[in-house]
Amino acid sequence: MTDAIQPDLAWEAFLRRDRGWDGRLVVAVATTGIYCRPSCPARRPARAHVSFFGDGEAAQTAGFRACLRCRPDEVQRDTAAVTVAAALIEAADQPPSLAALAAEAGYAPHHFHRLFKRATGLTPAAYARAMRARRAAAALSDETSVTDAIYAAGSAAPSRFYADAAGRLGMAPSAWMRGGDGVTIRWTVAATSLGPLLIAATAKGLCRVSFDEDVTSLHARFPRADIREDMGDMATLAGRVVAHVEQSSENGVPRAEVPLDLRGTAFQETVWAALRAIPPGETRSYAELAAAAGNPGAVRAAGSACGANPVALVVPCHRARRSDGSLGGYAWGLERKRALLDRERRQPPPDADRQS
Repeated sequence: MTDAIQPDLAWEAFLRRDRGWDGRLVVAVATTGIYCRPSCPARRPARAHVSFFGDGEAAQTAGFRACLRCRPDEVQRDTAAVTVAAALIEAADQPPSLAALAAEAGYAPHHFHRLFKRATGLTPAAYARAMRARRAAAALSDETSVTDAIYAAGSAAPSRFYADAAGRLGMAPSAWMRGGDGVTIRWTVAATSLGPLLIAATAKGLCRVSFDEDVTSLHARFPRADIREDMGDMATLAGRVVAHVEQSSENGVPRAEVPLDLRGTAFQETVWAALRAIPPGETRSYAELAAAAGNPGAVRAAGSACGANPVALVVPCHRARRSDGSLGGYAWGLERKRALLDRERRQPPPDADRQS
């Protein structure tokens, strides 16, 4: 067993089938003579029969063979394939087809579609739309007119540019160029067991969720917006956000029912999407989030994207950790981060009753 591996942390990750640990180590079972990914769906053996190795080669040297169910030796190949596909999407003027991406990676299209989404939190098509939106936002910031921005962004037609910009930025391109002037933001502060929670939203969705903040922080972040205290219209939306703290029955509602209006770079938005793809109670390292965002070398940038997350809980940056397994930082305090993860790990899966 590799000295750098912390057995207690590895065992806990194995018990909860944490995909975030896939590729970090393999789990060897003495009674079967095989080694697996930590997320392997097979039944868990007794702790006394389990040992951990840094990779498949080390496990093979110790006399174990790879599991045919979870195929632990393919983790690195999967990660490399997603990274290559993301780079192809970013470099292309027109997004490659799913069939072309899958062929380049050496996978069947349906399998690669599932693999890409699991790694990045986005389908290849959604990832391509995020790239186009980034170009639209950059063009709107750099050009003097919307017409110039359309050509600078490389859009095939004005209608495509407006669809990409308005759909992702949450406002018309002309409003973006005015710095968001004219956008109305409603806010409220909700009481939770972890402290007061500021919840703010535009007509499109949540734009700010944070602990220990008030309306003054909204004025600082959105100096040109029309900021108004909510008069009760946000009660349902606020209740769903609070449920992420309290782990009540509202937790786990479909994402479409918790609308978001977020603005960041394409890399930040892809990291935020990857965070939302992490199952409750599990964690991912900043390195894994960087890989999911299509840039494995941008580990520090992935950490910064977590720190820049404007909507706590709904984009669960509390599920990010350092590569050594430690929690790392959290904008709203490590005690809250520990409490949120502990609550999620105690909460049964949404379909637990059906499984029973």
